[in-house]
Amino acid sequence: MTPEQKILGGSQELFYKYGIKSVTMDDIAKHLGMSKKTIYQYYKEKDEILHKLMQCDVKCHEKTFDLISNESNNVVEEVFLIMKLMAEIFSKVNPLLFYELQKHYPETWKLFKDFKMDFVQKMVETSLERGKKDGFVRPDVNIKIMARLRMEEVEMAFNPMVFPLDKFSIVDVQLALAEHFLYGICTIKGHKLINKHKELNEDE
Repeated sequence: MTPEQKILGGSQELFYKYGIKSVTMDDIAKHLGMSKKTIYQYYKEKDEILHKLMQCDVKCHEKTFDLISNESNNVVEEVFLIMKLMAEIFSKVNPLLFYELQKHYPETWKLFKDFKMDFVQKMVETSLERGKKDGFVRPDVNIKIMARLRMEEVEMAFNPMVFPLDKFSIVDVQLALAEHFLYGICTIKGHKLINKHKELNEDE
């Protein structure tokens, strides 16, 4: 592992645990057992580290989402696999991180928004088209509208004004919204498949 990779990995551990604002360059150096001078050879400030981490996360998620889309048998299975992935990711992250990203780091948050709108939205549209052909998604569903709705639901779950962090778990909110969305767009045939997947998940 290169020094730069160590800096990114160590910084991510701290951001995930404590959020962003409370973590300093001193904290990162101490956590890594590395001098700040070494860190500054690669990154001038914490914001730069955060931005690079988001860039890496976006590339990683693109590959993972592509894999899920290609390997899933239908739209319902795809959504459940993505829900499982989201639960794993959000369970490791301090929910404060998402709020701080939105409020204090707009350029870095834009990377996430662009990924959501340019990549994920197109993926959702493709999945819904596939779902219609397979008979799992209602033929009257407006795919463009529903895909945008899904993107807004994802972002809304991060909004503490809607779901206060002391009352709601981001994981629970994201999963509830995804399931609600799926029931709304699916046919009776799709509902049966949803119920089957839910029972499988509960058995796990």
